[in-house]
Amino acid sequence: MRLKFTVNGRQQEADDVWEGENLLYVLRERLGLPGSKNACEQGECGSCTVYLDEVPVCSCMVAAGQAEGREVRTVEGLADGERLDPVQQAFVEAGAVQCGFCTPGLLVQAHDLLERTAEPSDSEIRESLAGNLCRCTGYEKIMDAVRLAARRKVAGDG
Repeated sequence: MRLKFTVNGRQQEADDVWEGENLLYVLRERLGLPGSKNACEQGECGSCTVYLDEVPVCSCMVAAGQAEGREVRTVEGLADGERLDPVQQAFVEAGAVQCGFCTPGLLVQAHDLLERTAEPSDSEIRESLAGNLCRCTGYEKIMDAVRLAARRKVAGDG
């Protein structure tokens, strides 16, 4: 089948998509967007999180055909050209990136949280990121990054 959908604000097409193909595969292998990571393939780790019509989803669990006519935003789509999104910049500055495998999903999830909640509490941050597993950081620097991005957003710096 031919899949037509919007990815990061641009109309995209993918040809010869088969019924069992997931959205993650289409994004990475057919469209060349390697940001979202393929880790568990079971929707358990959050590494493949993207927005589907502005709702965070595990793209490994979304059949590619479900994206037909819809809007997808990946971690690459958070940035404005070369200018990082404030959440991305905060992750860099806080040292919240180690191996980087979980980072794309954490960024999308943190971005979503800050779109919904300007000044999240630590428990709200933890709850929002609960579906994203990280084996390297111990999460404290990730928490620091989300707090930093939130402060900047409230102050109008982001």
